Amino acid sequence: MALPKLEIPRYNINVPSLDKRVEFRPFLVKEEKVLMIAQETEDSSKLLPVIKNIVKACSFEKLDPNDCTSTDLEYLFLQLRAKSVGETVDIKIKCEECGEYTSITINLDEIVVSEINNISNTIEISDSVGMVLKPLSVKDVERIDEENAEKAFNQTLIYSIESIYDADNVYPASESTEKELIEFIDSLSHSHLQKMQEYIQNVPAIQYVAKFKCKACGHENEIVLEGLESFFA
Repeated sequence: MALPKLEIPRYNINVPSLDKRVEFRPFLVKEEKVLMIAQETEDSSKLLPVIKNIVKACSFEKLDPNDCTSTDLEYLFLQLRAKSVGETVDIKIKCEECGEYTSITINLDEIVVSEINNISNTIEISDSVGMVLKPLSVKDVERIDEENAEKAFNQTLIYSIESIYDADNVYPASESTEKELIEFIDSLSHSHLQKMQEYIQNVPAIQYVAKFKCKACGHENEIVLEGLESFFA
């Protein structure tokens, strides 16, 4: 005899960088088990693929995590965690005065995506040549070779290029080789490189301002927590 099927609630969650709402369901026991196993390893490289798979499955595969920014992925995961497990999480934070830890409870609904400076994604190189930049996607970040500092630097720059243009044509970066893009980057002036770095570093982050009184020394703390790992310490 077939067992009854449970009705699963659906929610609309806003994807910050895309500025659109996507339908999601909470993650289920089958997904939570995989997540718990990955968290126990304390290896972030194993946790990321699990989070990507959860976000993809819970969006009914309408959202490709590889196309999201890292901030999008972290924000969506926390929203799903709130809907699936509970809206609060208990963590321990070090006092900035004495170094002792205090337990606090964070409401996941109060975590926000930080505001960023209004920096243009278009860089004019000459009167007729320029380039258009884009935020690094999760796929871009995973492709960066962190073992090689020079290669990682170059890859961060070229993966941030959406297109290059001149007076007659637009050249999508996706249609150029890494070698061609690196040669183009190497021909830029220092001021152009600075503009690229300003844009790349001007990225939002999931953020929460934790205010608490240290139980050990009584110091009133106000600490800004950023990044997914801060909320599962």
